Amino acid sequence: MKRKKIAVLTGAGISAESGLKTFRDSGGLWEGHDVTKVATPEAWASDRALVLDFYNQRRKQAQEVKPNQGHYALADLEKYFEVVIITQNIDALHEKSGSTQVLHLHGEISKVRSTLDHELVYELEGWELKEGDKCAKGSQLRPHIVWFGEAVPMMEPAMQEVLSADIFIVAGTSLVVYPAAGLIDFISPEIPKFIVDPKLPAIADDTNFHLFEEAASTGLPKVKEYLIENYL
Repeated sequence: MKRKKIAVLTGAGISAESGLKTFRDSGGLWEGHDVTKVATPEAWASDRALVLDFYNQRRKQAQEVKPNQGHYALADLEKYFEVVIITQNIDALHEKSGSTQVLHLHGEISKVRSTLDHELVYELEGWELKEGDKCAKGSQLRPHIVWFGEAVPMMEPAMQEVLSADIFIVAGTSLVVYPAAGLIDFISPEIPKFIVDPKLPAIADDTNFHLFEEAASTGLPKVKEYLIENYL
């Protein structure tokens, strides 16, 4: 018998519980930086050294943190279901917890790519990307991150995953960041849907979601048990 497929959309909240700060928690500042100065193509063009340092610090921090019980609950679900995680997070906490199908909408902090050819992507050794580090074609490497104002190439694959899901879970996101928040429009009305977040998004008021008004680290283990009990 074919296993049911779960699509999961995760946001900054689940990473924040592991100790990674998010810019939306502090009025558009990310670790004291205006995001337009460190997370846009214009920032890269005007102050490359600042952008490199900013992401080096994010990368160093991301390598030091550990997954929490929310990450592990999602990884455990793979024993019973096909699970595809669509994450807005750039860290590798889902992979560290054991999840095997993770789609990163906004890129991956552990990777770098060519500024000349976006298909040239490399896993960075260590945490530091320096001025003068170049791709095979001789151009400067940049963080493999989708900056504000850039296209989100993984949106199309994410839509396909959502369209084919039997169960949908949202965790650690307020569903205000587009285009990711638009994935909600591709869910079949008939399938079971779950939201796990301490501050439930507005969409929770007018849809038939199962609501868990709590942090991902405590809510997702409860969702896991519910799904095993009711959908196997």
